[in-house]
Amino acid sequence: MHCSSPKMVCETKIVADEHDAIPGTKKESMMWSSPASGAALNPAEGKDARGDAVFIREFEREDEKETLRIFHEGIMERIPNTAFRGIWQQPRTQFIYAFLTVMCFYVTNSVTLTCCAPFVLMGARYYYSRKVIQSYLDCALHTDMADIEAYYMRPTGSCFWVAVLDGRVVGIVAAQGHEEDNTVELRRMSVDSRYRGKGIAKALGRRVLEYAVRNNYAAVVLGTTAVKLAAHKLYESLGFHRTGQSEDYRLPGMSRSPLERLFFQIRHSRYRLQLHEE
Repeated sequence: MHCSSPKMVCETKIVADEHDAIPGTKKESMMWSSPASGAALNPAEGKDARGDAVFIREFEREDEKETLRIFHEGIMERIPNTAFRGIWQQPRTQFIYAFLTVMCFYVTNSVTLTCCAPFVLMGARYYYSRKVIQSYLDCALHTDMADIEAYYMRPTGSCFWVAVLDGRVVGIVAAQGHEEDNTVELRRMSVDSRYRGKGIAKALGRRVLEYAVRNNYAAVVLGTTAVKLAAHKLYESLGFHRTGQSEDYRLPGMSRSPLERLFFQIRHSRYRLQLHEE
């Protein structure tokens, strides 16, 4: 297994002037001054329709168990999404599978076996999606997520936050600064599935943007392999613009064997939000 520099579920870069509103957002609804780490968000981004307050604060050691649970849940959701939804993003793979199905009929001359072929192919996709994504998860749990304090809280230019609702950790996000190009990377964003639809992910994203502005970074960047359209709409609603896309992305932990390449493909999109020019 090769665990290179860990790529996050989400990576983002943003750039803007410290006194300007972030592109794509409303200046009057966001505070980009430096709040206390435990302060509540603005009402517009910190409460849902029922008035439940969501607090974004820095990670503490006692948050580790819930943080890892949310991270694990978010990664494991990618298995069926990548195996089944993801195939609609891979026209070449669809053609190959159709060809294999036709060849099955040509070789066996059996309608029954030919009808079974698509199910076998999709079963293989699920198997390899599970294999690769579990390897990726294992890499993450042995690199940055093995010691969040050491990786994100102690180094200058990095931070890790949790979203807290009713005393429970319900979301996570990290930021890692890159001094060489004066950008900050949005990483490891995930929200507990039971608390989605409350604007928590957007609040977490805004906290990273706030961090970037406060520390005078030029941009925020992210990379994502999310299949669901909602994730991409979230980044765009925060002001991000897609800057590139790879159709055959290699996740950390992949072996790139012929069978793995046949049954596992994933699209990687890169986003950037410019805060100010260098």
